[in-house]
Amino acid sequence: MLTVFGSTALDTIRTSNTVLKDVLGGAATFAGISASFFVDTGLIAVVGSDFPKKYHKILAKYLDLDGLVVKEGKTFRYDGSYDLTLTKRTTNKTELNVLGSFKPTVPENYKKSEFVYLANNDPDQNTSLIKEFENVKFSMCDTIEYWIATKRPSVIKMIKAVDAVVINDEEAKLLTKEHNLIKCAKKMMEWGSKYVIIKKGEHGSLLFFEDVIFPSVAFSLEDIVDPTGAGDSFAGAMIGYLASKKDTGLAEIKKAVIYGNVLGSFAVEKFGVDGLLKTSKAKIQTRVDQYQNMVEF
Repeated sequence: MLTVFGSTALDTIRTSNTVLKDVLGGAATFAGISASFFVDTGLIAVVGSDFPKKYHKILAKYLDLDGLVVKEGKTFRYDGSYDLTLTKRTTNKTELNVLGSFKPTVPENYKKSEFVYLANNDPDQNTSLIKEFENVKFSMCDTIEYWIATKRPSVIKMIKAVDAVVINDEEAKLLTKEHNLIKCAKKMMEWGSKYVIIKKGEHGSLLFFEDVIFPSVAFSLEDIVDPTGAGDSFAGAMIGYLASKKDTGLAEIKKAVIYGNVLGSFAVEKFGVDGLLKTSKAKIQTRVDQYQNMVEF
């Protein structure tokens, strides 16, 4: 089993031609649903009493919800705008709401999870939560600018506590205070992470392990609708694939990155989580095969 901890949110997404309010989102939501195509996945998150029943049903279809807490109050909300090219996102508003005072605990039936993903969340919470698991074989974390700006020492401590860190290129530079991505990765490995995966949006990703650098291109798409959650979907698929194989050797981690790229490509084709909800194991495998044909020469 895999456990995913992080935010479940109501997102407002603004693009040049569409505004969607209070759609199902959150780092743990995207990562958990993405992972669920590979392995049984438990969710640790908190929502408010305003969380719509229809979204609860969606989560229940894909995830074990023993770790989902419903608290009196408002659900975490995020409001972001994309530019015309969908490559630059501006955060308009972040309202932590019930997430701000959430004290997570790991349900008994999750404690034996061998694979744990700490989605973008308070790094202090992430670091303390990972200690509650009894037999972790592989753990991974993500972070964003907000935590780097407000809790950089805690982010570094969190990176030391996990096997792998997944982070986007701009945030890797911000965190490490380096401009070159190889130097960024080396610094994070010095801090204690065995693997570093730097996401580069539409340009794919870079996997670093010891002296190995494994670059992978993004799956080529003509129509991108909403990049929200692409990185979380990438990370969820990656750790979900590894959990399904129960193998964390470098060869499998490289394959996991490819599955991450593919799930990220499904996520961006529709608004919110709809891209993930409309895919299937068969569609995922077809796209992985297409990806393989695309990069072979």
